[in-house]
Amino acid sequence: MCSATVSGRESGTLSLPKKTAADRAQGASAFDFMVFVGRFRPFHLGHLTVMRQALSLGRHLIVLVGSSRQARSHRNPFRFEEVRSCILGAFPPEECGRITVLPLIDRYNDLEWIRDVQAAVHGVVVQHHRPAAQGSADGSPPLVGLIGHSKDHSSYYLRMFPQWGAVECENCRGLSATPIRDAYFADAAAALETWKDALPANVAAFMAEFASTGEYRRLAEESAYIAKYRAGWADAPYPPTFLTADAVVVLSGHVLLVERRGLPGRGLLALPGGFVGQHERIKDAMIRELREETRLKVPAGFLEGGIRASQIFDHPYRSSRGRTVTQAFLIQLKATDEGFPKVRGGDDARSARWMPIAEIDPERMFEDHFHIIQTLIALSNS
Repeated sequence: MCSATVSGRESGTLSLPKKTAADRAQGASAFDFMVFVGRFRPFHLGHLTVMRQALSLGRHLIVLVGSSRQARSHRNPFRFEEVRSCILGAFPPEECGRITVLPLIDRYNDLEWIRDVQAAVHGVVVQHHRPAAQGSADGSPPLVGLIGHSKDHSSYYLRMFPQWGAVECENCRGLSATPIRDAYFADAAAALETWKDALPANVAAFMAEFASTGEYRRLAEESAYIAKYRAGWADAPYPPTFLTADAVVVLSGHVLLVERRGLPGRGLLALPGGFVGQHERIKDAMIRELREETRLKVPAGFLEGGIRASQIFDHPYRSSRGRTVTQAFLIQLKATDEGFPKVRGGDDARSARWMPIAEIDPERMFEDHFHIIQTLIALSNS
């Protein structure tokens, strides 16, 4: 079992709720609820060890699966339901009753993400405990602890919840999902043999079955493409930063989308857009890419005049290809008696279509494009 350091968030010491003599005699838990956040793709024995540590410290474990409700990619190949099944399948039935596994979507905005985490935890607390506002039976509020390991850039969230206790775990056995995943998409059979001691048996069985699917073959092809793409820039004097432009064209409650023709994200829906040329302004690149990929026959002046909002999206890890900054523009077209302008796929787009905003499925959208649509529509209405 990994060792853990338990502390409070503000004072450096943890003030535990009062325990009765009966509680102490029964070995009462230090926390009422433990929270563990991760992507778990794949779920490995390092994760399992941390969860067992959490169950030894708390009465109930809340597992939040990040990067849920998005399209499969070589970085996030398994859907939330599959990850949840892998997690719960690694525990005996009697322990599963103490574990709640919930999806957590990528927000690319810390305040929104924190709100989602707080809401998810509060929902479980209300269900399994008296609401925090009312306190527990002895008058003290339920005690929540956040458990995790500060491994890299993705672990900064551990400092975002000062109201909860902190449980810092060691990196048990030095395991990381990334090399397992990379090896898996290079050669599934060889990877599962190499990493068999790092995966729960049920997870290894699931991954072996998934490797026989067309989805695996698509993701393996995408993984190889990304590796080659990144290798092409390996000799650059500085890590490259790419600049792109995207168009969110809306008309009568619909948004104009394209189906991607090439890798990465082949077959996924995306916003029309692409890389900014060396001698282009970003807005001009957006209009050019929009017209090339959708054959939208609306004069450039009308498109520019219809811009209602614009925002830069620069999360360092928003694109699997590397550091990619995009500026997206929301263009509001006016409805006419002629209906929707005709569109068809061109250039990098296999097809183009007008889609009702309410029917856009985030699990079919490329990278963070669903988030971009939501953000710009909200911005245009503010």
